[in-house]
Amino acid sequence: MNQTTFIKHLPKVELHLHIEGTLEPEMMFQLAQRNNIALPYSTPEQVKQAYQFENLQSFLDIYYQGANVLVHEQDFYDLTWAYLRRCAQDNVIHTEIFFDPQTHTERGVAFDTVIHGIHRALQDGREQLGISSQIILCFLRHLDEESAFATLEQALEHKDKIIGVGLDSSELGHPPQKFARVFARALEEGFLTVAHAGEEGPVSNIYDSLELLKVSRVDHGVRCVDDPALVEQLAKSQMSLTVCPLSNIKLKVFASMQEHNIVELLRRGVCVTINSDDPAYFGGYMSDNFNAVAEHLSVTEQELAQFTRNAINASFVSDSDKSRLHSQLQSFVAGDNGFV
Repeated sequence: MNQTTFIKHLPKVELHLHIEGTLEPEMMFQLAQRNNIALPYSTPEQVKQAYQFENLQSFLDIYYQGANVLVHEQDFYDLTWAYLRRCAQDNVIHTEIFFDPQTHTERGVAFDTVIHGIHRALQDGREQLGISSQIILCFLRHLDEESAFATLEQALEHKDKIIGVGLDSSELGHPPQKFARVFARALEEGFLTVAHAGEEGPVSNIYDSLELLKVSRVDHGVRCVDDPALVEQLAKSQMSLTVCPLSNIKLKVFASMQEHNIVELLRRGVCVTINSDDPAYFGGYMSDNFNAVAEHLSVTEQELAQFTRNAINASFVSDSDKSRLHSQLQSFVAGDNGFV
């Protein structure tokens, strides 16, 4: 049984996924037409041709432009449902998705419109597809602290839907300490915390996210290898890094997949996980990311399964739900199909 087949059937858990980053060009055009919004492209193919990024900022420019077609609750439902259908194809059994409310509230779309559309789709995903899920609100770090506080206030009405808060957008020039007070308030309100750190930014951003933002997971974190003591600390504490291989290549964090450090970190005992980040823009959902790692880095089937095991351990679900997810993985691993 080859690794591609193994990966196809391997149960997966995704912890780093921006729902706005699943907006495929075809859906972008459908929603633009439905909502009478002009796009600077004539065809979905032209949109895809624009996905040649020099760095994170060049991606963000087109990412925010694409989000303009999301206006109504049904738009956010349709976006999320399309992602869940991809999850079903890739055997993703649990997902914890980010959403960027400020991307929408800044242009007049109500917070409630966004969260209700996403949440309704995730409920249907549980009932119809058997995919469990959580929602994490992300603050845009290029905006100011005041905007983040205002967004947090809006989130308080939806504590039943939102498990945690995160920090995304351009890392350079916007260090974690800029949002230390917002995260302290979020923790007081019972939210878990995560943050993008150590992708393009320095290793100090990882330290600051751990110490100032009290994060339960570090999103990306691949620059940790610049500090061997930090790698050792991450391994000892089992602090998860939600790594996004194809994204890292597309945004030139690494020159090629052969240079990626995810397998090295796994073998050093770090709780690394595989995720798809913004798959519509970076060329791949979960199975694509697993396949890219398997194709370009020497990795065993046991190690591929360990990525899922790590993600289950790092997920924001109850111990009983973790046991259920581990059982699904173990049933696959111990199956009579000769996989592992």
